[in-house]
Amino acid sequence: MATTAPIITHSRLRMATDGEGVTTLVCFHGCPLRCQYCLNPFSFAEDTKREHLTPQDLYDRVKLDALYFLATGGGVTFGGGEPLLYPAFLREFREICGKEWHLCAETSLNVPKEHVETAAACIDHFYVDCKDTNPAIYRSYTGKDNGGMLQNLALLLSLVGKDRVTVRVPLIPEFNTEADREATRKLLTDMGVEKMDFFTYKR
Repeated sequence: MATTAPIITHSRLRMATDGEGVTTLVCFHGCPLRCQYCLNPFSFAEDTKREHLTPQDLYDRVKLDALYFLATGGGVTFGGGEPLLYPAFLREFREICGKEWHLCAETSLNVPKEHVETAAACIDHFYVDCKDTNPAIYRSYTGKDNGGMLQNLALLLSLVGKDRVTVRVPLIPEFNTEADREATRKLLTDMGVEKMDFFTYKR
């Protein structure tokens, strides 16, 4: 049986928003978190329209921009939703598109570690949305525990190195403070993270 994944949409010709160069953002359906200020609640809503595509189906749809990818160092960014819920899909897509396209994944890392291991072998750069490293804040905001995320982040760093991981560290109004974010920054630094993206969520 062919590998498939639920794809909500893909957005072409994006510039410097989802990785380097020209990219196509592919949004998967499904997410393990229920973040209070979720930007994409349709990514887990049951009535969201989606197509179950094979990696070949997706490749056939995005390959028309291959020249842009190659000329700018861009490629495909997988988001959603949580793309690491579909590691076999990511692996097979890499096998089809080859090594010249730059593949990125936007992930919470709140997935089984085996998924991280598979993705590490086929994704060029990871954008990790850690929310907050304080377990009480994380649970209050996402409804989930952050222990697995932190373990997976350490695993990912050991597998791909610090240059291929950017951790997003938001200030979340009503959930964390600048002091909380500084504590997160320190913990991430101690873990070996060097690339961090600091910003503030807007309600």
